[in-house]
Amino acid sequence: MPRFSSLEMCLKFLVSLMSFMLCTTTLYAQAYPNKPVTVIVPQAPGGANDTVARVVAAKLSEQMGQQFLIENRTGAGGNVGSAAAAKAPKDGYTLILTVGSSHTINPALFRNPGFDPIKDFEPISLVATAPYVLVVNNNIPARNVAELITWIRAQSQPVNYASAGNGTLNHLFAEMFKSATGLNLVHIPYKAAAASVTDVVNGQIPLAFASLPAVTPFVKGGKLRMLGIAQERRSPLIPDVPPVGDTVKGFGAMSWYGLLAPAGTARDIIHRLNAEVHKALASADVRERMNGQGAEAVVNTPEQFATLIRDELPRWAAVVKSSGAQVD
Repeated sequence: MPRFSSLEMCLKFLVSLMSFMLCTTTLYAQAYPNKPVTVIVPQAPGGANDTVARVVAAKLSEQMGQQFLIENRTGAGGNVGSAAAAKAPKDGYTLILTVGSSHTINPALFRNPGFDPIKDFEPISLVATAPYVLVVNNNIPARNVAELITWIRAQSQPVNYASAGNGTLNHLFAEMFKSATGLNLVHIPYKAAAASVTDVVNGQIPLAFASLPAVTPFVKGGKLRMLGIAQERRSPLIPDVPPVGDTVKGFGAMSWYGLLAPAGTARDIIHRLNAEVHKALASADVRERMNGQGAEAVVNTPEQFATLIRDELPRWAAVVKSSGAQVD
């Protein structure tokens, strides 16, 4: 009868324990989800992120046989919902579908946002991108970004631009543009995006960066002119509008929606959800509904999503610092 040393017995026990844990984790992931999943949306009902989240949640419910329920947790520019998601159980039954501005700008904009965008979350996948565009009042003679830059430089006084408020994406895109071009631009903040766009339409403010849905009716009505898209590549939603970065070297950033889980959630569950999101966004009905919100369905791997977040944090922090924006 063979004899085993205490070390050999200990090693055999550890191997058996690891095998058991691996088997248990795999079975758990295969059974997931066996109850409803809560998806926190840190923005208000009816907004673009809320609408995108509901489209995705409905499709995941259909595919996975359990309800994916939207829970709006608003406040502090998305910080309240993000902090709640960060503290949720790490079992895959609480997720967050958030916007890039809340996740990668707020940590620089707020002294204490209540969450760490890297340490507190496991990225699952991008869900969509939402183009922001540079628009001008129709009375401005510029027909492209180069002509706008020439026109601004020819003015004897600083040129105003409108935004939806201090620290908003509208504001920071314009500050990025100002920094890259050296133009003499002055920020005029409003309390909401709609009011800022209205004053550009009325000609009280010459230009703004704004979300595509906010300006599309005015562009179609001949009251605004789109000169460029703020992201680094053209969008199939507006294929004729070139990136601002084609004229202004180094300009461009992505406005995105993405799905994340609390840090520590099992990798098998993360990858299962990633595959289901890919499947959902491949369907024509989901893509059509996304496009109706001015969003383009986009997916990536958890690792690619994590890299995107890590890359964006220092970039937006630099823009926030140069703009002087601070919310609290």
